[in-house]
Amino acid sequence: MMHDKLLIDGKLEAGQGTALAVFNPATGEEIARIPQADLHQVDAAVRAAESAFAQWGQTTPKTRSLLLLELADAIEQHAETFARLESLNYGKPYHAVLNDELPAVADVFRFFAGAARCLSGSAAGEYLEGHTSMIRRDPIGVVTSIAPWNYPLMMAAWKLAPALAAGNCVVLKPAEQTPLTTFHLASLLANIFPAGVVNVVFGTGMAIGDALTRHPLVNMVSLTGSIVTGAHILSHTASSIKRTHMELGGKAPVIVFDDANIDQVMDGIRSFGFYNAGQDCTAACRLYVQRGVYDDVVSKLGQAVASLNMGDPNSEDTELGPLITAAQLERVAGFVEQASALPHIQVITGGNGLMGRGTTSSRPFWRVHSRMTISYKKRYLALWSLLPHLTMRRKLSPGRMLLVMGWPPRCGRVTWGGRIVWLRVCNMAAPGSIPTLCWSVKCRTVGRNFPATAKTCQCMDWIITPSCDTL
Repeated sequence: MMHDKLLIDGKLEAGQGTALAVFNPATGEEIARIPQADLHQVDAAVRAAESAFAQWGQTTPKTRSLLLLELADAIEQHAETFARLESLNYGKPYHAVLNDELPAVADVFRFFAGAARCLSGSAAGEYLEGHTSMIRRDPIGVVTSIAPWNYPLMMAAWKLAPALAAGNCVVLKPAEQTPLTTFHLASLLANIFPAGVVNVVFGTGMAIGDALTRHPLVNMVSLTGSIVTGAHILSHTASSIKRTHMELGGKAPVIVFDDANIDQVMDGIRSFGFYNAGQDCTAACRLYVQRGVYDDVVSKLGQAVASLNMGDPNSEDTELGPLITAAQLERVAGFVEQASALPHIQVITGGNGLMGRGTTSSRPFWRVHSRMTISYKKRYLALWSLLPHLTMRRKLSPGRMLLVMGWPPRCGRVTWGGRIVWLRVCNMAAPGSIPTLCWSVKCRTVGRNFPATAKTCQCMDWIITPSCDTL
C-alpha cells in the first residue's frame, strides 16, 4: 500500500494544496500525484507540536527510549515495503536499500534510544559560597527538520531520532521528489507516538519549507541540503534567533600517497565513491595522487570504474542506479560536454549517458586541473576528477579541503595551519554503523552532525541553588 497522507496532530490527512507529481527516476514514469500541505496545515502541524511539547518535554528518558525502540522494531517489520518504495521513488538498487540502508535506519533509532538514557552534562563546580551549582539540560521545543532527496528514509531517521530522544517535538518535511518512504514512516509514527509529537508535511521548499522555518513557534531548524538553501534559511531565522543545524555541501577528496595499497584504494573508491550513484554529500569524488603512483592509479581506477554495473534497480547485479531527475542528468551531460571540449582534459572512461526513458547516467572519470570548477564544487553526481600532487602542504590550503580521506590514514599529514579537518576512510564502515562528529573547513556543517549525542537538540541551563546544609 502506498501512503500519501500528511501526519498532523496524530491524524493522517490529505494535503489541501496543489498536487505535485512524483516520478520513478529509473523509468521516468509518474507513480503518484500527491497534494501539498497548505499554509493552514503547516500552521496546524507546528501548533500541534507546540501543544504536545508541554507533556512530551517532561517525559522520562525511559519513556522516550521505549518508543524509539518500538519504532525501530516496526521499521524492521516493514523493511521490504520500505525498500520497495525507496527503490521505486529514488531508483536505488533494491538489494542495497534492503541490505545496507534499512538495518542502518533501524539502528539509528536504537542508538538514540540508548542515548536518551545516558545523556551527560559537564560538572558545574561551585561559583557562589553557600550555594550548589549544577547543569540541567532541557529540550529545545519545536524542531523543524527539512530532509534532502538523496537518502529519504535514512535522513528522516537522522532528523527524528536525536530530536525525539532529547524530548523535542518535530515537524518533518521530506523532499518533494522523494516523499514515499517518509509517508509510510508517518503511518507507523501515528500509532506509536503521542499526537503532535511527530508531524509530517509535504510540499516545495519555497512554499512549505519557508513557512515552516519562518514560523514564530519553531525553536530550531535542521537542514541537510545545499549551501544556497542553508544561507536562505539562515537569512530569515536570524531575526528570531532560532537555533539552527545546517549540514551543507561538500566535495570530498581522496588523498593517495605513494606507499598506499593501490588495490585497496581501488576497491574502496569503486564501492563507496559511486554508491548511491554518487549522490552523497560525503561521496569521495576527487583524487589527489602522489606523482610516483599517479599513472598506476589512473589505469587501475579507469578499469574499476568501467566495470560498474548499471541497470534495473530490481536486479541483484545492479550497482549504479539512476540520477534523481532528468534535470540532474542534463547537468551531468553538460559537465561532461564542457570538460571534454577542453584540450587539457582527458576522459579516462565513461561520459556516454544512457539516455533512455529514465535518468540513468554513465560514470565519467577525468584528469583535471585543481582550479577547474568540477574539481572543487559539489555536484551530487557520479563524476570523478583526478589530480597529481607532490606534497601534502600544497593540497591542504585553507578553505579548499572540506573532507579528507586517505589510504592509509595519516593523521599527521592532514592537520594543516591549525585548521580542523575530518579524516575518514571513505565511508568504509560496516552497514549500520553510526558516523562520528563532522567538523570541517569552511561550510560543510554548521553545528554538530547528528550522531554524537542528542545534546545538539537540548539547551543547557546553569542552576545555582542554596547548598544542602543551608536548607
